[in-house]
Amino acid sequence: MNSGIEWLKWVKRIQAIAQTGLAYSKDVYDLERYEELRALSIEILENYTSVSADEIKLHFGSETGYATPKVDIRGVVFQDDKILLVREKADNAWALPGGWADIGYSPSEVVVKEIEEESGYITTPKRLLAVLDKKFHNHPPEQYHVYKVFIQCEIAAGEPKGGVETLEVGFFNREEIPTLSLERNTPAQIQTMFQFLDNPQKTTIID
Repeated sequence: MNSGIEWLKWVKRIQAIAQTGLAYSKDVYDLERYEELRALSIEILENYTSVSADEIKLHFGSETGYATPKVDIRGVVFQDDKILLVREKADNAWALPGGWADIGYSPSEVVVKEIEEESGYITTPKRLLAVLDKKFHNHPPEQYHVYKVFIQCEIAAGEPKGGVETLEVGFFNREEIPTLSLERNTPAQIQTMFQFLDNPQKTTIID
């Protein structure tokens, strides 16, 4: 994260301290201070972004308990030396199929579900390729602290088709990657995935 948005890192930390304090503190005065910290983080976000206070409260206010990063899981599928991407309805750009980890599902179950829902393919998980901290990569700023998990899968069945959140499905070689949804994947991450295709013995990347 560059210095121009260093404040966002501080806001996330303030919010996390407030959320954890509200979950575990028993002292009424401490609880009041933690509520003030949470309100302060919301006020800062409202003033430095285009997001409304109500929307910020919806995200921050719904989080309870010890504050932990969110987990985004992406499926990496190769076919004929090309990588599977889906075009997102949200921004009309392309990404590896995937999404937030769901309660009650293992990482393997999440990636299989997401790939099928977004691309039409039924897959089998084969290998964990990378666990990345989003703050170290060239993504647009956002209010969450996110870990990104990349799992290589193989196609077992199915036909390509868009889903509720996707418009189009395609395989692309490394020289012809279309415009990417940068909230979801960066060009550098896609090229890193191709390194695993080139070298099946490449070790898992962990930030």
